[in-house]
Amino acid sequence: MDQITVNAEIGKMIRDLRKQNGLTQQELADRAELTKGFISQLERGQVSPSVVTLFDLIECLGSTPGEFFRETGNEKIVFQENDYFEKIDEEGNITHWLVPSAQSNQMEPILVTLKPHSALPSDEPHNGEEFGYVLSGRILLIRDETRFEVKAGESFYYEADRPHHIENPGSRPARLLWISTPPSF
Repeated sequence: MDQITVNAEIGKMIRDLRKQNGLTQQELADRAELTKGFISQLERGQVSPSVVTLFDLIECLGSTPGEFFRETGNEKIVFQENDYFEKIDEEGNITHWLVPSAQSNQMEPILVTLKPHSALPSDEPHNGEEFGYVLSGRILLIRDETRFEVKAGESFYYEADRPHHIENPGSRPARLLWISTPPSF
C-alpha cells in the first residue's frame, strides 16, 4: 500500500469516527489543538499526520489506536477445510480447530476424531462451559467421577468447573463437534 493510499484510508477513518461522534471539523480541531484546515486536508488524504498527532486525534475521538486500526471490513465469516488447523496426538486421535483464530473469540469449536479405546487428556476445571454433539460412534464423558454415555445424535452441555475428559470405549472411531467457551483447547 503506497503512502497516498495510506493517507486516504486514515483520513476516511478519522472522518467516519468524527461523524460518529457528532463533531464538526472545527470541534475536532479545537479538541486536538489543530486547525480546521489541517483536519480538512487530513480527511481528504492530502496530508500525513505525525504518529503523535494521529494518536492525539484518535484519543480526542474517544478511541484507542488498537480499536482505530482494527480491521473490521475483512472479517472472515466462512472457513473451508484448508483453513482448519489439525493436530494428531500420540494415540492417533485427530483434532481440527475449525476457526483458526478462535483463541481470540468467545468460543472455540473443534472437530475431534477419537480412535477406538482411546481418550483425550483430562481437562482441568476452568471457568466456562462446554458443549458437544456426537456425529458418529459413542463416547464416555467423565465429569468428576460420574460417567455419561453419549451416542451418535446426542449432545452434552456442562459447566467446566470440575475435572472432565472424554473417552471412546468402542471398537469404532467416534467423531464429535466440541465447543468450549472461553477457548481452552
